Amino acid sequence: MKIVFLDAKTMGNDIDLSLFQQFGLFEAFEMTDTSERVKHISDAKIVLTNKVIIDQEVMDACPNLGLICITATGMNNVDLAYAKQKGIVVKNVAGYSTASVAQTTIMLVLNLLGQCGYYDQYVKSGEWAKSSMYTHIDRPFWEIKGKRWGIIGLGTIGKEVAKIATAFGANVVYFSASGANHDSVYTQVSLEEMMRTCDVITIHAPLNDKTANLITKPQLSLMKQGAVVVNVGRGGIVNEADLLDVIDTKEIYVGLDVLSVEPIIENHPLLHVKHPERLIITPHIAWSSIEARRELMRLVGENIKEFLEH
Repeated sequence: MKIVFLDAKTMGNDIDLSLFQQFGLFEAFEMTDTSERVKHISDAKIVLTNKVIIDQEVMDACPNLGLICITATGMNNVDLAYAKQKGIVVKNVAGYSTASVAQTTIMLVLNLLGQCGYYDQYVKSGEWAKSSMYTHIDRPFWEIKGKRWGIIGLGTIGKEVAKIATAFGANVVYFSASGANHDSVYTQVSLEEMMRTCDVITIHAPLNDKTANLITKPQLSLMKQGAVVVNVGRGGIVNEADLLDVIDTKEIYVGLDVLSVEPIIENHPLLHVKHPERLIITPHIAWSSIEARRELMRLVGENIKEFLEH
């Protein structure tokens, strides 16, 4: 039996994939172009894919295919309806990255609040050595304690962030885009109230018809001076053109781990904002701590075992 990983490089170079060898002949490709999909998996029984698209064309061309393992939570890269019609099992993995995403959220918030980049550069540039004063506080920062922290998407990750924010002393509120989420611990507010009153807003929602373009210029314009918004959900939730407009004219601080098109488009306007100190962009890393990736591979292995046992 043959098992093929189409885009193993997305797991990084430090993760051991040898666990898949116990199931049969295992072959890993660093990346797979659209034109190479059938060539790479024509005789495979089990396929692992993170972002490579497995559609009707691929399934029809690969008669041995019995299991598609998505090495992620999102399943939009596989034609699920056609797989079901063909009798091909599709399995994803959830819950592996909760701690990693929550930690990255806090990292972005703390860096934006504390102006770490500025102060690090101040010292390394030699400016502190020239100073007559033991300290330098030209970029004031404030504490999380006592501030209002809004969470968009109070699922597993949102709740973990809420727990950490509460430990810092923040007052946590949340907005449910679906309207179906009700929590007894935290106060539910409207999106308008959140944008207008919160000092920190973090986004942990999926991208769907209720969250696409949820945050546009009217919402961003409501934000308090000096407020922080961090998106570790999906790129399409925050309108990037509107964000560019507001961040250049109003003092808000923004952390983005996700963009509407990934990787980032060359010369993306957000790379040329007037106040780069107000913006941190990371390349979709929140999910990817070493522990999270190891757990992800372990759970994919469990999905394969379950498939083979039935």
